[in-house]
Amino acid sequence: MGSAEEAHGWTVKLSTPSVLAVVTVFSMIPGGVLSDMRGTQGLEAQQLAQGSTHLHRRLKRGWIWKQLFVPEEDPTLRVIGQLKSDFDRGEFSIKYILSGEGAGDVFEIDEYSGEIRTLKKLDREEKAFYILQAQAINRRSNQPEEPQSEFIIKVQDINDNIPQFQNEPYVSSIPEMCPIGTTVAQVTATDADDPMFGNNAKLIYSILQGEPYFSVEPKTGIIVTSWPNMDREARDQYLVVVQVKDMLGLSGGYSSSTTVTVSLSDVNDNGPTFQHHLYTFAVAENAAVGTTVGRIMAEDGDIGINARMTYSLEDDLEESSTFIIQTDPVTQEGVILLVKPLDYESKRRFVIAAEAVNDHVDTRFLSLEEFRDRTTLKIVVEDVNEPPVFLSPLYEWKVPENAAMGTTLGSVSARDTDVVNNLVRYSIDKRSDTTKAFKIDPNNGTITVAKALDRETSNWHNLTVEAKETTQNHLSSSVVVFIKVLDINDNVPRLARDYQPYICEGTQAGELIQMLSAVDPDDPAEGHHFYFSMVPEKHINPNFTIRDNQDNTAGIVARRSTFTRKDRTQYLLPVVVADSGSPALSSTSTLTISVCSCQPAGHCPTGGVEALALSMGVSLQTLVGILVCLLTLTADLLS
Repeated sequence: MGSAEEAHGWTVKLSTPSVLAVVTVFSMIPGGVLSDMRGTQGLEAQQLAQGSTHLHRRLKRGWIWKQLFVPEEDPTLRVIGQLKSDFDRGEFSIKYILSGEGAGDVFEIDEYSGEIRTLKKLDREEKAFYILQAQAINRRSNQPEEPQSEFIIKVQDINDNIPQFQNEPYVSSIPEMCPIGTTVAQVTATDADDPMFGNNAKLIYSILQGEPYFSVEPKTGIIVTSWPNMDREARDQYLVVVQVKDMLGLSGGYSSSTTVTVSLSDVNDNGPTFQHHLYTFAVAENAAVGTTVGRIMAEDGDIGINARMTYSLEDDLEESSTFIIQTDPVTQEGVILLVKPLDYESKRRFVIAAEAVNDHVDTRFLSLEEFRDRTTLKIVVEDVNEPPVFLSPLYEWKVPENAAMGTTLGSVSARDTDVVNNLVRYSIDKRSDTTKAFKIDPNNGTITVAKALDRETSNWHNLTVEAKETTQNHLSSSVVVFIKVLDINDNVPRLARDYQPYICEGTQAGELIQMLSAVDPDDPAEGHHFYFSMVPEKHINPNFTIRDNQDNTAGIVARRSTFTRKDRTQYLLPVVVADSGSPALSSTSTLTISVCSCQPAGHCPTGGVEALALSMGVSLQTLVGILVCLLTLTADLLS
């Protein structure tokens, strides 16, 4: 091989379908040169230890390997290169060994010749390169002729992948009337091929469908508008088909496409417009307040907030404000409502101007005046045959309870408000005057007293008076007449209850025996005032007197102190009660005052029983004995 100073090394043959190259190298890692002094020194030390007589003195050893290439997807099993040591003289004394990624599975080496061949077709997208180690062993000494070195077999890309769009589906929205060049969306595609090798993964975008409204930037995939004033009201959606090609769009490449759905969002570029200059409605004169008279609609090509509008009415010439208009929030219609009662005989027609105005305006597209429109409403009032109408909603009169029969209380009046003005007849509803205390003139509505009145029996009379037309329809209405019966002093005052006074033995003169009060069914305006007194006699009553308290009460007072049951058991006392009426009325009641043996607290223990015994002229003990005998006899009869 040469002198001891001569360098030795590997020889690598690269096999490709059209090229055979021979490269002499020193040490190999991808893309670099490294010294391998440590490996060489180790080999020399090993040879010295074994007493080798063939020792080459090396100054420096290094190995440079270039990458080997294998085209992907090649089904042909082929030799892709050859490793050969400088010590190999063709005598098959060198054994070549291959290890590392894919050794024995994907690649194999001929141990005699050093040829490296593929065992199956490769896919770059699955694995792009393989790192392997090669070693040359002397078959005789089984010692390495060269230190182990690494090299790379790279799988060479071919265009075998279709570009794929990411993030599908694509949906975008842009405002209508947007300027040319407005960005719509960006589509993005990827290609699994090697972007560093040729044009396999270099992509170009183009429009297949959507021109002339849209265009796409070939390299970035950004879609922009290319047509001015796109109108949503004319067309609100577009389907843009974008194609992507690899190989920079050259023939033989792959392509795919995607669809971008582009919607035009609304802007306020339309104002409200009435379809008619005049709208006519009819409403009955008896329609209730709040009745819907009709609806009008101003058309607006926009949608959503841009189509919202407010309606308003201008008062008619009389400025009656009989109607209002409100916006239906769902349909955006103007709803005309009645807010005041109608009367055909007073006003038969209304002519009103109506206006619709957009709530939200955008002066970029229209002037302020173009966001409003006007029309005219004609509302005709229809005549309805109405019942008579009373001139007053109710009547209230007063009459003294001693009014004579035939006394006039007043008159009710009703008229037919229709154009024909039919005659009206009056009557009293029998259910409201069951006693028939009043009567009414059917022609003029005059009400008079028909029967004697008594305030104490009924102080109010509520009559229902009916007014009925004399026409065939006999339409009628009614009104309430309140009659208050005024009081006169026609009832005498009386003691409030049936008093049973008693006086205890030992009562002192001047002591109060009984409190008295009175009642009177009358109801004088100034209130009651009663006067209590004794019946005038020739001689003053020596036993009792009546003290008037001037508050509608009086008291019976003892005149002396010597009352005993043995002397007398009862006393009669007439009491006079008078009222303050004009003329004054009075009544006399005679009270029976019993003498009682009272308990220390002043209570009569037996009350009426003792008084009964005394009135019969027997003692209390005798009366009790009689009662016991009666009870015994009753018990025997029952047994």
